[in-house]
Amino acid sequence: MTFNFAVVLKFQEALFLGLWMTLKLTLICIVLGCALGFLVALARTSKNAILRAASSVYVEFFRGTPVLVQLFWIFFCLPLILGVELSNMTSGVIALTLYMGAISSETFRASLKSVGREQLDACVALGLSHWARTTNVVLPQAVLRAAPTLLSNCVSLFKESALVSAVGMADLMFVGQNISNNTARPIEVLTIVALIYFVIAFPLTRAVTVIERRILKRLAL
Repeated sequence: MTFNFAVVLKFQEALFLGLWMTLKLTLICIVLGCALGFLVALARTSKNAILRAASSVYVEFFRGTPVLVQLFWIFFCLPLILGVELSNMTSGVIALTLYMGAISSETFRASLKSVGREQLDACVALGLSHWARTTNVVLPQAVLRAAPTLLSNCVSLFKESALVSAVGMADLMFVGQNISNNTARPIEVLTIVALIYFVIAFPLTRAVTVIERRILKRLAL
């Protein structure tokens, strides 16, 4: 068997468009998922038993079921329940945002617990409102301490985004599969697709280590 990787060059524009769709989807879901995750973390640390129970069920469900099953349910079942048609982009955003929210909430919850009780007591003594305490004291520290794990979650989400190709979304994986089928060159095309994912994900995984070291050094001061 002979390999001809040059054939992939003919489809580089299509691959770049697929990569752009993957990155756009990932960035949207990271922003929405992190915001949702922080709110869920606050709910899980709330004194309200109903909030704690509801947020715990959400987190355990989306962490304990395959993302592909969640995506299929949202794409095929949710429109039947709501009586509206959802595009593959919308379904992908909903599914990956809910998944990101679940995994990032645990990261935020751990970082929230690491905020010293004396700081919260000081906020109460100063008469700060709950909102001011959360946004000015708790949130900055929680984000700082959660940054390495959140970045790891973002890398995981970037890789999980390839699943949206299963519902026909024209991301990098979907484009690669189509090119592979049309050219009968699956080894060359899918190898290049895998390398593209690796080239983007690997520097981010290395950045996690660097950021973690700097944060630990800063917190030690």
